[in-house]
Amino acid sequence: MSAEEISKVDVIEPLKRQSDDMEKSLAKRPCPAEKEANAGPEENDKEESDGATEKRHSEINTGQVNNNDYTGEVMEGAKYEYLDHTADIQIHCWGDTLEEAFEQAVVAMNGYQTELEKIDMTSTQTVEAEGEDALSLLFHFLDEFLFIFAADPFFVAREVKILEFDRENWRIVAEGRGEAFDLEKHPQGTEVKAITYSNMQIHEKDGRHDCYFILDI
Repeated sequence: MSAEEISKVDVIEPLKRQSDDMEKSLAKRPCPAEKEANAGPEENDKEESDGATEKRHSEINTGQVNNNDYTGEVMEGAKYEYLDHTADIQIHCWGDTLEEAFEQAVVAMNGYQTELEKIDMTSTQTVEAEGEDALSLLFHFLDEFLFIFAADPFFVAREVKILEFDRENWRIVAEGRGEAFDLEKHPQGTEVKAITYSNMQIHEKDGRHDCYFILDI
């Protein structure tokens, strides 16, 4: 697929897929209420470890953090910006390559949820994502990083490096560098509930690669 074809990706078909994609992504999210209702003897044996996870979710949901005034700031040298949007948040990111634009998309998303300058890059997480075209690949790529932020290991990537980018099969393998979210160390910004296809765009022209997408907050 040529750069011109990618820049003219029809958003109608992705919109039809949004319901299925969001349903699948939300299905991966842990639901404390269902977990408690369906808990059996074996699950109750893990009370101590599960309790720590539930405590973390409880603190996040109730805003018991060291700084709840954080509203998202752009790190120096970053290639993204936050745009005004009714109710939700729109992100514009760019790069010298499409890979770099995708990497910046994840950093921008995480940067809206916590202050990235306070994230130490002490560990890594490998993420894989697949799609049917450029837009769905961006959707699933973001969703994979949102999942590991919202659930165990609660990993926040300050930097992202794409190791493999297959445009024929629309597949990505990437490495995130950062650490686990710690409420005593990291300010809590605005929780991202889901990725959306709403007004999602990818433009490639004259050596510039731009992505636009909206996050449900």
